[in-house]
Amino acid sequence: MTSILRRVYHITAFSWYAFIVKSLAAKDGEELPPGIFVYGGPWKYLTFLNLLLQMSFFGLAAVNDLQPGKNTESTLHRCKDLLFSVFAFPVGMFVVALFWSIFAYDRELVYPATIDTFFPPWINHAMHTLVLPILLGEVLVQPHVYPQTKHALAALGVVGFAYLFWIVWVYLSVGIWVYPLLGHFSTAGVVGFFFFNMSVVTLFYVLGDKLNRHLWSKDLNKMMAKAM
Repeated sequence: MTSILRRVYHITAFSWYAFIVKSLAAKDGEELPPGIFVYGGPWKYLTFLNLLLQMSFFGLAAVNDLQPGKNTESTLHRCKDLLFSVFAFPVGMFVVALFWSIFAYDRELVYPATIDTFFPPWINHAMHTLVLPILLGEVLVQPHVYPQTKHALAALGVVGFAYLFWIVWVYLSVGIWVYPLLGHFSTAGVVGFFFFNMSVVTLFYVLGDKLNRHLWSKDLNKMMAKAM
């Protein structure tokens, strides 16, 4: 029953994210507010990149479910666990937490009211709210083997710096910050904000690891014993 539930959950989550990504991609080329999809289209937004990340993870998880037996040592299984533990969970939780924190303070800094005309509320919640319960659901349906913390944080740091370089490149190319909030910071402020965000992502990584261990300690011990 648990195996069937896991398969249904992964296929459903993958289908949901594929639908959302398709819906957003269809907006490209429409008459949107100035600067929304200028230079890089939706690819410059962490929210959109996170949707692709979540879709990729659940797609990989669904394919992994089709493997015969419980081959926890397969390359596919290890890639799935790595993608979830290091990227999908901490980045997804970060997107939800940061977006709604800034939105509650002043939505114009992250999601201007003019966008509501083009993206109805359900899309906003699909991008910035439902990510959280879907991730928590994944934590509940199966255990994940986490890598060494230093390796995980190094990978997160590389990806974080790559994204920082990308949004700075967009600004230098077209003079528009991906998020209006960044326009209120000095250069030092942008750097400080980046490191603050990386600290929050790190905390979410640690949270995911602790939740995983708390819920699945017995299963993880068995998996580790088989690997030795």
